[in-house]
Amino acid sequence: MGLCVISLEQELKDYFKKHSFEYIDNSSDFKLLDFTLLKFLIDKREDQIVFRKLYLEVKEKRQKYNISNWETITADNEKHTFIVDELSTRKILAYAPFSGLLIRNNLTSKYYWYSILDLFLMPKSRVNRPIKKYADVHMKGKLILDFRNGVECTCLDEVFVTIKSHIKNRSFYYINMTECYGQYFNETIPEQGMVRNPGHWDIDVSQTR
Repeated sequence: MGLCVISLEQELKDYFKKHSFEYIDNSSDFKLLDFTLLKFLIDKREDQIVFRKLYLEVKEKRQKYNISNWETITADNEKHTFIVDELSTRKILAYAPFSGLLIRNNLTSKYYWYSILDLFLMPKSRVNRPIKKYADVHMKGKLILDFRNGVECTCLDEVFVTIKSHIKNRSFYYINMTECYGQYFNETIPEQGMVRNPGHWDIDVSQTR
């Protein structure tokens, strides 16, 4: 695939217009997430219809990283790597669960969706990058993400089908699912501890009520 010609922000705005999505463009605001999609999803609750918004932070990988500047990135995993400001991902928390991070890898023209659960639970590295403004040196928190821990999509249609599916199943993912969420790259989740039986719940209730 060739390199992407237009920015992801512009591609999304063209997509929203084509599909008559109502949205707010916050991309010039450093405090808000880049896009708010209005009435993205309809929830039917008994006799009530609730319209849900979707809040997106969007980023692009425009070129390969210079691995000599990043100790944790190797020649083997650079193609799977994306570096994002930690602050950008922290802002996503404020809008959970109707929020997430969308990345376009311009080198492959693939898209990667990270739900708030993925950002919270998946393996990741954190580093502080020195930023020099005038005479002062400040630190900017960075997350080093692996594309293999996001949902890979080939087009925006696939992206939004993926997002809608995640949000529609949120009650199960966020409230009812008891086992570990997600199957992340290079992670093995072992079984540990003794088998829990109904008697243990009786003890929990008696000691906390």
